Amino acid sequence: QVQLVESGGGLVESGGSLQLTCVLSGRTFTNLAMAWFRQAPGKGREFVAAISWSGGSTFYADSVKGRFTISRDNRKSTAFLQMNSLKPEDTADYYCAGDFRLNQRVSTSQGDYDYWGQGTQVTVSS
Repeated sequence: QVQLVESGGGLVESGGSLQLTCVLSGRTFTNLAMAWFRQAPGKGREFVAAISWSGGSTFYADSVKGRFTISRDNRKSTAFLQMNSLKPEDTADYYCAGDFRLNQRVSTSQGDYDYWGQGTQVTVSS
């Protein structure tokens, strides 16, 4: 059974940093494209960042570009989201997602990802 498990969320002051981690279990990490999405209270889920299987392609939402960095360690079946210069509007539940079909491509569409984590909460105080 494929599982994605996020960790690293928490409460941080505006301007602070957090690193989210997403670990895959139940299947090899090979060919798995990864992404992070988030859902703020009362809003729909939105794309944050994506990375291809090799890590050679990344893509970011305009709202986080220059502040967030997505990366991965394929030997550890782990993806990361480094979040710097956090703002109160970054407050949300953050979800990692993965799909084996995307491989070297990246996608901003939720429908392209088959596997999802349970989410980790990030709260940024002003």
